[in-house]
Amino acid sequence: MAMSEPLKREVPVRRSPARYVVIGIAVSFVALFVLVPLAAVIVEALRDGLAAYGRAVTDPAALSAIKLTLEATAIAVPLNLVFGVAASWAIARFRFPGRSVLLALIDLPLAVSPVIAGLVFVLLFGSRGIIGSPFGIKVIFALPGIVLATVFVTFPFVARELIPLMEAQGAEEEEAALVLGASGWQTFMRVTLPKIKWGLLYGVVLCTARAMGEFGAVSVVSGHVRGRTNTLPLHVEILYNEYEYQAAFAVASLLAVLALGSLIARRVIAKRVEVS
Repeated sequence: MAMSEPLKREVPVRRSPARYVVIGIAVSFVALFVLVPLAAVIVEALRDGLAAYGRAVTDPAALSAIKLTLEATAIAVPLNLVFGVAASWAIARFRFPGRSVLLALIDLPLAVSPVIAGLVFVLLFGSRGIIGSPFGIKVIFALPGIVLATVFVTFPFVARELIPLMEAQGAEEEEAALVLGASGWQTFMRVTLPKIKWGLLYGVVLCTARAMGEFGAVSVVSGHVRGRTNTLPLHVEILYNEYEYQAAFAVASLLAVLALGSLIARRVIAKRVEVS
């Protein structure tokens, strides 16, 4: 006769008042510093009606800022994607002299003020800079300088998402593929990439959101030429300084929408990561 399993008692969980205090603090903090400012931007943007909102976001200077922001992001994000994958693969799979230095340098843009980064690029590529205009290409006060500044402030995001992921996954499957005769490229495409694809996409979303919203470094290297070298954040600043508040908030609402889109994408990707 089979022995019956011992009865399991349900241990009552005591709900400490501290739990509700902590939850209340967290919710209040988010509401005060995230939801309220976001709602204020939307309300102010629509203060004079949809017609005024449409005029603000379709103004030639605003359209130029949108175009420049998308161009800089479209160049910077793929560059950071390549760097992030290469750096994370090297750090997670190999031990080499200077590995700790490389890790520290990846975190450097998170510690250094973006304004300082912009000043460094001016020092290097300005009209009287150390390098100047390489091959006759104007860098400062032009698209190349904006791209360089954007790449600098955003390159940790992809690498920092992939490094712990690849270290946790280990290299056993990749080593097995190499033993079976797969090339390095085949191993990456068929073994490594499927394992890291959601983390990679997560890093790309973060990198894209940061690139579109960058202000400090881009402000230094752009020159603030209206309709030519102003990105969306810089255009918002100019409108605000000119007391065109409704137009400034209207353009700022575009950045808010991009931020919300990035947040939704992050949650979707996070759920896919949990499922996989």
